[in-house]
Amino acid sequence: MTTPPSSTGLRLSIAWLYGTKMNIYGDRGNVLALERRARWRGIAVETREIGLGEPIPADVDVFFFGGGQDQEQVAVSADLEGAKGEAIKAAVADGAALLAVCGGYQLLGHEYRPHDGAVLPGIGLFDLVSEAGLERFIGNVVVDSPLGELVGFENHSGLTHLGPGVEPLGRVRVGRGNNGKDGTEGARLGSAVGCYLHGSLLPKNPAFADWLLAAGLRRRYGPVDLPPLDDTHELAAHASAVDRALRTR
Repeated sequence: MTTPPSSTGLRLSIAWLYGTKMNIYGDRGNVLALERRARWRGIAVETREIGLGEPIPADVDVFFFGGGQDQEQVAVSADLEGAKGEAIKAAVADGAALLAVCGGYQLLGHEYRPHDGAVLPGIGLFDLVSEAGLERFIGNVVVDSPLGELVGFENHSGLTHLGPGVEPLGRVRVGRGNNGKDGTEGARLGSAVGCYLHGSLLPKNPAFADWLLAAGLRRRYGPVDLPPLDDTHELAAHASAVDRALRTR
């Protein structure tokens, strides 16, 4: 892919992990939101889809890892074992930003336990384990988070349990979150976030998208001030989604 020229001298590298296999419920919109919010500010963006058998590039600033069905997770879990998973963990430890949703989130923990079949090992980026539950959680979600009020849509039967000391992304005001019991949603480690928020998440949460962009740019350039954008439409979509969630809970 040819990277459009930058008017600021800044560039950003996005790695979309397993885009053809782990891409459901509008997850691709998160990549589009990151690309466009960067380009609207004159930042050159290169997005590379990293598939099965393909190594992790050394210069990734932001990772995105979407959701998928159990069948896809089997192949992806095997592919992440060893050097590939270690490369992702090393990049995050070095400051790379990451957003993982649903199935991607589960495979960044220690393991996912399906109803039938073998346990799927994760890479252990987050100290958490996930298992298939008996109830499917479907509906709008509102999360109170240190990163701001977040809104999304959950559609999962997985139950995720955080280890001691793991910082959740936030607490659910509406929705079921990680497991429907402890009130938590997602997990956060440095500039890496895992969650169950489909929808797409980032177009309706522009401040969160900019937080990821700023973190990715900081790894490459040090602190960078992102000029504000006109988020009239994005904030209207956010407010509408929150209102709908509150009315239908």
